[in-house]
Amino acid sequence: MTAALTPGAAALWLFGAFFLLMMLRVPVAFALGLACLPVLIIEPRLSPMVIFNTTFKAYNSFILLAVPFFLLTANLMNVGGITDRLVHLSRTMVGTFPGALAQINVLLSVFFAGISGSSTADAASQGKIFIEAQVKEGYDLSFSIAITAVSAVLAVIIPPSILMVVWGGVLQVSIGALYLAGVIPGLLIGLAQMATVHAYAKIRNYPTYPRSSFKEFVKAALVSVPALMTPFIIVGGILLGWFTATESAAAAVLYAAILSLGFYREMGSKQLYEALLETGKLSAIALFCVGTASIFGWLLAYYQIPKALLANVATWGMGPIGVGFFIVLVFLVVGCFLDAIPAIIIVGTVLQPLAESVHMHPVSFAIISIVALAFGLVTPPYGMCLMVSCAIAKVRLRYALKDTMIMLVPMLLVLAAMIVWPRIPLWLPELIRPDFLN
Repeated sequence: MTAALTPGAAALWLFGAFFLLMMLRVPVAFALGLACLPVLIIEPRLSPMVIFNTTFKAYNSFILLAVPFFLLTANLMNVGGITDRLVHLSRTMVGTFPGALAQINVLLSVFFAGISGSSTADAASQGKIFIEAQVKEGYDLSFSIAITAVSAVLAVIIPPSILMVVWGGVLQVSIGALYLAGVIPGLLIGLAQMATVHAYAKIRNYPTYPRSSFKEFVKAALVSVPALMTPFIIVGGILLGWFTATESAAAAVLYAAILSLGFYREMGSKQLYEALLETGKLSAIALFCVGTASIFGWLLAYYQIPKALLANVATWGMGPIGVGFFIVLVFLVVGCFLDAIPAIIIVGTVLQPLAESVHMHPVSFAIISIVALAFGLVTPPYGMCLMVSCAIAKVRLRYALKDTMIMLVPMLLVLAAMIVWPRIPLWLPELIRPDFLN
């Protein structure tokens, strides 16, 4: 019995229904699931029961348990007073740089990225700390919103990253290799953001702080060291073979709880309840997206739509660099409309054969794709981090759009360098654990 729909017709139904629902302002997670219904009803060999079966299979994943654990780690760190100590450490390190408070904002994002793995959590927590504080010190509101939103994307690039966990689980890539590969690109993008702040500060005469003494730095570092050990526990545990990705996330939760309850002693039962509640909300949103995106992805594979879409692209004769820029362009566009997790499941699987056709390393393919998707967190109409930052500042999204786009330019140059020189993301895995790349 042949399929009732051709790949082209099935793609038209799926994407047409999805974009129609998006225009009607249906949430992305619901739109992905509802867009599958017409195809499941039209196709006699399928039924709507596929939604339940495929969703259950997607959720029945040990790796995805890491997502709520990482979110809980970040929330425990926030309510446990750890963020405040990292702010103080950042001030002793970059307080004398031009645009000091904005520099602290970026550096804190680097530290927080090694703990949370969630850009949304980063944007929400740092937006509350920095946006109003920067405006009071004479920074433009649009600049304050933009740097808070843009620096938050580091959380999905620097390990541990929720997107790397999802990518590794869906596309069968070593999560340990992805964690190592994300370190250098993340730090380079962080430096690009600090250089951008420096340029803004020189042009607009943003303030600096008095130089901290070495004694103040040492004192702040000693207090912060226990919190900064979190990424080493997560990544180091995987590298040494002590944990899987999920087990390392669970260990991070226990460590964060011990720090907040026993070491810093700033978390009571009320704060613990708030952290658990916030984690439940964010986890439900993220994992619901995984479930509905998996149905959409399953139908794409069922009708071999990726093969049909890439049939012409493969004949263009692009080399690894050309394919790299094509992949990044696709993810940059998709990231404007779709959350990163469903984009990985749907678009990542579509583009994987193209990357393989030019012998692009799976880890390199993953990192440039994840970095490109990170841009989608600050580019409208989706732009979740930008939306969160604007909501905290109580302004419309377009208010901070110009400064946000300017800040993305040096970040795009770093992304282009990763495509031209693929050794940038691969250097650290090759140095520390080359077996992860096999």
